[in-house]
Amino acid sequence: MKTPKATPEVRLPWEISADEIAAILAGSHSNPFAVLGVHKSGDAYVARCFIPGAEEVTAMALDGSVIGELSRQHPDGFFAGQVSVTKLQPVRYRARRGDAEWAVTDPYSFGPVLGPMDDYYVREGSHLRLFDKMGAHWIKHEGAQGIHFAVWAPNAQRVSVVGDFNGWDGRRHVMRFRSGAGIWEIFAPDVPTDVAYKFEIRGRDGVLLPLKADPFARRSELRPKTASVAASELLQEWDDEAHLKHWSETDKRRQPISIYEVHAGSWQRRDDGTFLSWDELASRLIPYCVDMGFTHIEFLPITEHPYDPSWGYQTTGLYAPTARFGEPEGFARFVNGCHKVGIGVILDWVPAHFPTDEHGLGWFDGTALYEHEDPRKGFHPDWNTAIYNFGRTEVISYLVNNALYWAEKFHLDGLRVDAVASMLYLDYSRKHGEWIPNEYGGNENLEAVRFLQNMNTRIYAEHPGVMTIAEESTSWPKVSQPVHEGGLGFGFKWNMGFMHDTLSYMSREPIHRKHHHNELTFGLLYAYSENFVLPLSHDEVVHGKGSLIAKMPGDDWQKFANLRAYYAFMWGYPGKKLLFMGQEFAQWAEWSEAKSLDWNLLQYRMHEGMRRLVRDLNLTYRSKPALHARDCEGDGFEWLIADDHENSVFAWIRKAPGEKPVAVICNLTPVYRENYTVRLPIEGRWREILNTDADIYGGSGKGNGGRVQAVNAGGNIAASITLPPLATIMLEPEN
Repeated sequence: MKTPKATPEVRLPWEISADEIAAILAGSHSNPFAVLGVHKSGDAYVARCFIPGAEEVTAMALDGSVIGELSRQHPDGFFAGQVSVTKLQPVRYRARRGDAEWAVTDPYSFGPVLGPMDDYYVREGSHLRLFDKMGAHWIKHEGAQGIHFAVWAPNAQRVSVVGDFNGWDGRRHVMRFRSGAGIWEIFAPDVPTDVAYKFEIRGRDGVLLPLKADPFARRSELRPKTASVAASELLQEWDDEAHLKHWSETDKRRQPISIYEVHAGSWQRRDDGTFLSWDELASRLIPYCVDMGFTHIEFLPITEHPYDPSWGYQTTGLYAPTARFGEPEGFARFVNGCHKVGIGVILDWVPAHFPTDEHGLGWFDGTALYEHEDPRKGFHPDWNTAIYNFGRTEVISYLVNNALYWAEKFHLDGLRVDAVASMLYLDYSRKHGEWIPNEYGGNENLEAVRFLQNMNTRIYAEHPGVMTIAEESTSWPKVSQPVHEGGLGFGFKWNMGFMHDTLSYMSREPIHRKHHHNELTFGLLYAYSENFVLPLSHDEVVHGKGSLIAKMPGDDWQKFANLRAYYAFMWGYPGKKLLFMGQEFAQWAEWSEAKSLDWNLLQYRMHEGMRRLVRDLNLTYRSKPALHARDCEGDGFEWLIADDHENSVFAWIRKAPGEKPVAVICNLTPVYRENYTVRLPIEGRWREILNTDADIYGGSGKGNGGRVQAVNAGGNIAASITLPPLATIMLEPEN
């Protein structure tokens, strides 16, 4: 007797195995786009969807016409059925549960947004529009409006975008993997802008990682929340053509540049102690800087960061202006407002390291993706942060694109690059055995060098009006020389030596200064080795260092006199200028990011006098080409008196072709000196254009009555000058 054959199971065209359904429901399917959405099956078309909570589902075309009823294949919300279409196309579902009804447009029925050329340029590292492709962008795609999400996570087993729009359910929007570029993407139809989202990533070992913020997010939630926000494209009517044209056509080395360094959260605050918005800052800070004569505002990092006391230097959102001061459009309006009155905006930029907050870049896809895996190259011992892997093409592209992003989208005038020295040296802050030599056995980080050269080359090529400034504290050669000449390609470098030497000198009691005369003259030996910015920055007034006025010796009168003389010394010295907020009116207290500056001090004569002096120094520096047109060239400086140790007197000439020279004379002791002979290059009357001892600045009012006479005696031209105590004066010929 023969055993009857088993009847083979007949599977309808839209049916799939229970294992595949289970994988979809668990969010672990390796390729949900192969299952969900519309697919051709033989001569028919079928649709499958996963809609948690639904009991019935009707499939419709985007125009609203019904194309089929789907049957429930699993009680958790998996539906499938045949649909009446003639081609693969996007579909929308009408889901019902009891009396409730809602519409869902199927993200799995849409094709990819990115193309093969995107993959190619990403792999090559030459994609200069990543900020338009990665992250979250509101677009119209295949007839529907929605958000396109894209994220780089090449080693992930699965990536989903989760947010307010899908109940933070990682099974709902599992993304499509582009293996050639390591990028995951999905078009999420009907998702509006301004929704919060993150990426849910399952590592290659199947372990679910902490939810990650979007590395390319252009907006973030206000801390302590950490989600990214799907921002609409930045819309700003720019009124800055003249400003951008000026800076793109001029040699910045020969322009007056006086920078006011600002921490946006503590310059001023509202009466209740909360942050000002960008619009409120614009209404106060811009007129203040115009009146004070500064040419640029440099902000401590305003990119998104979770921790206020980091001042922005530990950023988790390199593309997002921090939510502390409002939406990104507010920052764009601020920059536009600055440009309309001729003020440039510089952003403190941090490509050296990033914090290890779990929602940030650290071990982004379960592997060392943005950071170097070896802690000897990937961990920063000073700041307990991760160091970018400068040897990885995608990481370089991420950072270079970020520099281009701020210049293009927000019209920024410059990037001050933080902690360049920590990038350049493999042994920075490391002991023997804690670092890996380069391929030649040296301590130079050749990968970081190539990154900085790449970044500078790209930004100057794309945005010639922008300047990059290196905060580099060592003697690395050619920091501000062009890349084609073997340099790093920066426009300028902070002159840390000037800051250290001059503050060391000025903090000494005047009676001892004659023994340290060279601290003020030594800097001229290297003053033209780079294009320098002279920085009296936030770094000098924090961490127990006190304010600049507090560093000065003597009683209160002498402290103010010393600081006034020092400021005029600096404004007369070759190099661009930078002063941190609050120091222009000699704030006594050390700076704190947690509160506003002590603006009440301006009611007092000495503090208001200091503010007036800084204002007049800026206006003098800008109006006298001799003081700025050769800031970076040796032919613009000549010593008049460099060796008067006993009297602590310094004098020099600043000059520029075709312009009146300016003599700068400093008496850095409290001794009042009459009939002091100073050699001058031109015979005749010289006008005293600035005197830090003037009564209007809080000084004693000593001086030369506004003029001195230079006399030619036997071929030597000199003037007999009165030198006020602890003061700097500036002279220029009348004719």
